[in-house]
Amino acid sequence: METWSLISICVLLGLTTRWAVSFSSYSGAGKAPMFGDYEAQRHWQEVTYNLPLKEWYFNTTDNDLGYWGLDYPPLTAYHSLFMCSYVTKLIDPAWVELHTSRGYESASHKLFMRTTVLFADIVIYIPAVILFCFYLTDGSSRKKVATALCILLYPGLILIDYGHFQYNGVSLGLALWGVVGLGLGWDLLGSLAFTLALNYKQMELYHSLPFFCYLLGKCIKQGLMGKGLLLLVKISLTVLATFALCWWPFLSDPQQILQVLHRLFPVDRGLFEDKVANTWCSLNVLIKIKTLLSRDTQLLLSFALTLLFILPSSIKLLTKPTLWQLKLALVNSSLAFFLFSFQVHEKSILLPALPVCLLMNELPLMSIWFLLASTFSMLPLLLKDGLLLPYVVTSLAFLYLGVYLLSALDRRSEEELMLASCLKLTQYCLSKHTLSLLVKFTFRVSLVAMAGLSFTSVVLEPPARLPDLFPVLVSVFSFLHFLALLLYFNLVQLTEPPSKKGPKKTN
Repeated sequence: METWSLISICVLLGLTTRWAVSFSSYSGAGKAPMFGDYEAQRHWQEVTYNLPLKEWYFNTTDNDLGYWGLDYPPLTAYHSLFMCSYVTKLIDPAWVELHTSRGYESASHKLFMRTTVLFADIVIYIPAVILFCFYLTDGSSRKKVATALCILLYPGLILIDYGHFQYNGVSLGLALWGVVGLGLGWDLLGSLAFTLALNYKQMELYHSLPFFCYLLGKCIKQGLMGKGLLLLVKISLTVLATFALCWWPFLSDPQQILQVLHRLFPVDRGLFEDKVANTWCSLNVLIKIKTLLSRDTQLLLSFALTLLFILPSSIKLLTKPTLWQLKLALVNSSLAFFLFSFQVHEKSILLPALPVCLLMNELPLMSIWFLLASTFSMLPLLLKDGLLLPYVVTSLAFLYLGVYLLSALDRRSEEELMLASCLKLTQYCLSKHTLSLLVKFTFRVSLVAMAGLSFTSVVLEPPARLPDLFPVLVSVFSFLHFLALLLYFNLVQLTEPPSKKGPKKTN
């Protein structure tokens, strides 16, 4: 009874925080003619409701792809049509009127749009978080509730979905359902959920290789001449059937398929956009990569480095398909994609943030550190959207919950569980106690630096000759965190030191 009361309070706090942030400004508010992501989502509702499906991804008289053209997979389009457009038409047809609704803004429309995001979280994301924490994590009920609360209050996702405005909770929630399915041994459900996530947002490719390696590794372990082969066939049919259903209206015309793929992977946009905290943007401060290298060379280089950094963890997962290895591989794969792949946005850091949330029970300090850094890395975007107050409040609340609440419920030092991995590299120069103190000191210095850069970004004016000084500093500073944490999480996965109570296994 106490557990259910704690769960209810946990969910209520998560919903309240989301709704409180939703009263803030959103992307492109009042900024004609292009506005922002809020208008993009509204425009997709307009397009999917008023135009035939064959025109959704094509440039036509009624569908100007230069004005927030649809560039997500079919499931996003169906969501815009069935879950949003039809309801919108019942409330106020002017919200999705073809052409005349462009740039529509009102208090009632904002309330409706915010409600659609909250509804999606209630149906998809929040149940997946609760199920994961209570069935796939170790510890007491109170600790599981604390872990769930920290995940639900992760500021990065809340600020982007309920401030900036997107539906990341749908794709991330479906991906998390995939993890829950695999963790509970429901491989077909897990495959179905992740395939839906991939058909909602193509950026879920960041997570695709670990899912593939886990399932293939499990089939190999069961024997490809017996149960393993049968499981592989079932999984393959599930994935193919799900793809076929999602793409069914487009399969009759090859041109439709090619055009959708062209919209999903627009390589013409370049190596990176804005001040994203990845390798290419940070390196561009010193070496103008976009100018020196051709687009084809940029594509090849980003592909090679991404593959180089995701293969070790994926191979380890293939040989040892456990839930613990899956979570680490999801972090390492998605973070490598963020740091090295082509055409990365600052909001893509939410993709590695999801599996990092799943490590909070075993690696609280490093997880909290990453999640705070990931939120900080989006500071220029959040300031542009007028989200300074929600950024400060949600980040401080998350820091308090993460460091103090979880530490109180688990008396072991936050990083004790995995310090053995680092000690293998430092055993001749650092003791365990010294390394622990060094990690904690570095964490505190990092927090002070993030706070300082946040303050100066708001208060100080940059030099006239360096107008992007503070966004660049935020980007490079965050990049250094992500690179160091990528190496750390790879080290943890590849060495996998034993703990008193090992991670759950599903095979």
